Amino acid sequence: MAQAVYAGFILSRQQINHHGRLQLCYWLKTDQGTIKAYVDNEQPVFFIRYSDQQQAQSLLEQENLEVQFKNVGLKHFDQEEMVACYCQNTRSYHQAKQTLNNIVNMYEEDIRHCDRFLMERFIRGGVWIQGNAVMKEGYIEITEAKLKAHRSYRPVFSALSLDIECNGDGVLFSIGLACEDYRSVIMIGDPPADNDIPEFIHWVPDESALLFALMDKVKRLDPDVIIGWNVIEFDFVVLAERAQMLGIELILGKDSQPIDVYKGNYVRVMLSGRVVIDGIDTLKNATYHFDSFRLSNVAEKVLGEKKLIEQDDRLEEIIRQFNEDKLSLAAYNIKDCELVLAIFTKLKLLEFAIVRSQLTGLELERMGGSVAAFTNLYLPLLHRSGYVAPNLGEHGLNFESPGGYVMDSKPGLYKNVAVLDFKSLYPSIIRTFRIDPMGLIEGLKVPQDAVPGFHNGAFSRTLHHLPTLVAELSEARQSAKHARDDMLSQAIKIIMNSLYGVLGSKGCRFYDPRLASSITLRGHEIMQTTRELIEKQGLEVIYGDTDSTFVKLPDEWEADKCEAEAIALVGAVNKYWEQECCSTFNLCSYLEIEFETLYHTFFMPTIRGQAVGSKKRYVGEVYVNGEPTLVFKGMESVRSDWTEIAKKYQQDIIRALFDGDCVLRITKRYIDAIRAGEVDSLLRYSKRLGQPLEDYTKTVPPHVKAARLSVLNNQSRNLSKGSIISYYMTNKGPVMHLDDSKIDYEHYIEKQIYPILMMIPDYENVLFQLTEQRFFSF
Repeated sequence: MAQAVYAGFILSRQQINHHGRLQLCYWLKTDQGTIKAYVDNEQPVFFIRYSDQQQAQSLLEQENLEVQFKNVGLKHFDQEEMVACYCQNTRSYHQAKQTLNNIVNMYEEDIRHCDRFLMERFIRGGVWIQGNAVMKEGYIEITEAKLKAHRSYRPVFSALSLDIECNGDGVLFSIGLACEDYRSVIMIGDPPADNDIPEFIHWVPDESALLFALMDKVKRLDPDVIIGWNVIEFDFVVLAERAQMLGIELILGKDSQPIDVYKGNYVRVMLSGRVVIDGIDTLKNATYHFDSFRLSNVAEKVLGEKKLIEQDDRLEEIIRQFNEDKLSLAAYNIKDCELVLAIFTKLKLLEFAIVRSQLTGLELERMGGSVAAFTNLYLPLLHRSGYVAPNLGEHGLNFESPGGYVMDSKPGLYKNVAVLDFKSLYPSIIRTFRIDPMGLIEGLKVPQDAVPGFHNGAFSRTLHHLPTLVAELSEARQSAKHARDDMLSQAIKIIMNSLYGVLGSKGCRFYDPRLASSITLRGHEIMQTTRELIEKQGLEVIYGDTDSTFVKLPDEWEADKCEAEAIALVGAVNKYWEQECCSTFNLCSYLEIEFETLYHTFFMPTIRGQAVGSKKRYVGEVYVNGEPTLVFKGMESVRSDWTEIAKKYQQDIIRALFDGDCVLRITKRYIDAIRAGEVDSLLRYSKRLGQPLEDYTKTVPPHVKAARLSVLNNQSRNLSKGSIISYYMTNKGPVMHLDDSKIDYEHYIEKQIYPILMMIPDYENVLFQLTEQRFFSF
C-alpha cells in the first residue's frame, strides 16, 4: 500500500463500529477521483462535572460499561473542573448516556464524533488527507487516514438532476435523469407503435426493472451530487420504500452499500461517495425569498419557464398520462429535471453549498443549521480557552430579550426620503462591545474592568472569541467583494447576520438573555441616538427599523443635493460613534452607517381604519437606469396571501398617487372589470395546507373548506400537508373549481380592493363616490 497525500472536499461523514472500536468514514471529492477514507481507533467523548465522577463511575460499573475518565484541563462556565468520559465505540457511548441520563448532567453529549473530529481540527469542507491508498473499483480507499484543514480547496462537482413520478401511494411510474450532456426517462410500459418515439425514453416492464435501470444509469453517469426538488424528503424516501417493499438493495453509491435513509428531526440520505442536495433547502439557506417554493413558481420567476403540467389536479393528470399518454408523461418528467438543473446553474446553488460548508463546516446538504454552524465555529475555540460548553438554560435566567428597534412611523406621502443603514449592525455591535459567551463569564469576574452590557451583563475586553470571529468574517467578505466572488460574499453575510439570531435562540447551548439583550438594547440606543443627531441638523426622521433610518429632506432639493446631504449625515454619524465609543467605553468603533437609498417619492400608510402609522410597510420610488421603479416593503403586492387583482390594483393605485392621477377613476375601472367578469383569472387565492386536512378542527379557514369539498367530490384527489390550495370565493363559499358556482364579485371588491384603497390619503372621499347612495321614498 502506497502512502499518498491528496487535497479534497468532504462529501459525507459517518461513524460505525468496527471490531468493537469506533471507526470514522469520510467520502471525499478530489482531483484524482473519489476517496473513501477510514480513521480508526477513535473514542467518542462527553463531559461531566468532577463532583459527579464518583456517582457516574458507580452507575456505569453496575452496567458493566467500560468508560475512561480523564482530566483534560477543562472547566464549566461556573469554574468547576470537568472530566472527559471516553468510550470504546458508539454502542457503549449510547449505553453510557442512557445510564446517566436524568441522574448525572452530561455536556456536549449530543455532538457526533464524526463531526467533532473535523470541528476540533478546524476542518470545514476542504481537507488534506494522508494515508495508505488502495485503488478500488470507482474510488480510492485510504486507511489509517490523517486529515488536516485545507482552506482553499474548492471542488468542481458533476451534478445529476433526478425526479420521480408516481401515484398517491408511491407506486413508481417513471424516473427522469438529466445532467449537462445527458437526459433520460426510465418509463414503465411498452413503447407505443409509433416510429417517432423520443430516444431519451428507456422502457422497462415493471418497478423492479425500473430500479435496476436507475442503479445502472447512476453508476455509469457517476455524479458527485444528485439534485432535485424536495428530492430528499420525497423522491429518495419513495425510492427507498419501494426498493424495500420489492426486496431490492438500492445501490446508488460508489461501493456496494445500499442507500440509507434516516428519518429523525430531518431526513438524511446517505449515498456512498455522493451527496444529495435539495433545491428548496438550498434556496432557503441562501436566503432567496419566493411567495411559493413550488418548482413551477421558482422556475417561472428565475427562468421564465413553466412546468408542462400545472393544473391543481396534477396527480390525477400524471396518473392519466401514465395510463393513456406515456410520451407526454416522459416529456413532463424530463422537463422537471431540466428546470431544476437550470435553476441550480443560474443561481449557482452548488457553489453556494460549497462555500457555506467551507465557512461553517456543515454538511453540503444540511438544511438550516445556524445553531450547528455556530457550534462548529465556536466550540473548538472555547475548548482551547479551557471551557466546556454549557447545557441549555443553565444560567437560570428567564427574562426575554427585546427584539430590534422599530420607531413609530409618521404616515403620509413624502418627497425626498433618504435611507441610512448601519452596515451589519448586530455583528458590528458584537465586535465593538466585545459581546461573547465566554467573554460574559470572564467579564463578570472583573466587572470593573469589563465592557458594560445590559441586564447586568459585562464583557471581557481581551478574553473572547466571537468579536474576533466577526472581524475575520468581515475582512473575508471585503476580500470576496474585491475579488468579485459574489457567492462567497453572500454566504459570509448570511453567517454574520445569523450570529445574533443564534445567541437569541433558546435552542442554542450558548443562549443567555444577557447576550441577546446586550446586542438588541445597544441597537436601540444606537438608533435612538442617531435619530437625535439627525434631528439636531434640522431634519425630520419619519421612520426607523432595526438598522435603517428614514430621513425626510426638503421637497425642493434636487437628487444631487439630497445625496450630498445624506453622505454628509453619514460622515457626521460615524464620527460621533467613533468619539463616543472611545470616550465612554475606551473602545474602537466598528459601527458604520451608509447611505443606501434615495426615495424620490415615498408613502408610509396608516394602519387600516386608524390614524396611526403602520410599521414595516411602505412603498417608495427609485430610479433604475433613469426609469422610475416602485419598491414595495410588506405591502399586499409582495404577499402571497393576496390575489393577483389586489397586487395589480395596489401597483396601479400607488403609481396614480405618486403621479397625481385620479385614484377614483382607476379604482372604478378595477371594480367594473371585476363585476363584468373580465378578470376572473386574477381572483384566485392561494394558500398552503399547514397540516393534514383532518387536523383542522377548531377553525376551518377558507382554503381548507375548498380542499375538503374538492376531495369530497373526487376521492382520488390527494391533498396533504404542504399542498398549495388555489380557490375562488363564490356564492357557495370557497371552491377550488368553479363548475356551476358563481364568483362572489362583491367579496373581492370588499376584501381585496377597498382595504388597499383605505390606506390612501383622503380615501373617504373616493369611497363615498364609489358607494351607491340609497334613498327612502315616502
